[in-house]
Amino acid sequence: RLASPNVAQMLESIVAVAGDNRPRFKPLSRQAAALRAARMCYDHIAGRLGVGLADTLQTRGHIVITDETGEITEPGVRFLREFGVDLDTAQRRKRIFCRACLDWSERRTHIGGAVGAALAGRCEQLGWTARMRNSRALTITPSGRRGLNEVFGLAF
Repeated sequence: RLASPNVAQMLESIVAVAGDNRPRFKPLSRQAAALRAARMCYDHIAGRLGVGLADTLQTRGHIVITDETGEITEPGVRFLREFGVDLDTAQRRKRIFCRACLDWSERRTHIGGAVGAALAGRCEQLGWTARMRNSRALTITPSGRRGLNEVFGLAF
């Protein structure tokens, strides 16, 4: 266990600085491929799915993500509420509301903080994602594939 979210952020930053950009080929195991596709990063979605959600929300102007912070725009508030994300409860939580979280597999950011957790919870509630047994990996269900494509324009 890590002592605090600050320690997790520090470790993520060290990995970002230490990252080596040389191309390497290593065949992925089935578990590694599943983790890279979609997984839980603490309590929010990471992997290609998490980065895809962040990219879509940024492209549509719903969220603004910088190196360390995230901000929901007014259109983003409307969109997330219509999607069923409980932003009021997320705002009352004693934690950072929205922040960038560096994805270790994609080397880009996904959405962390209370907003990221609420978005993950909504995807699970809709039955779009399900946790794989004994793993942080997520399965994207058939209804999730359809919903993620219709709502976010993501294809998996």
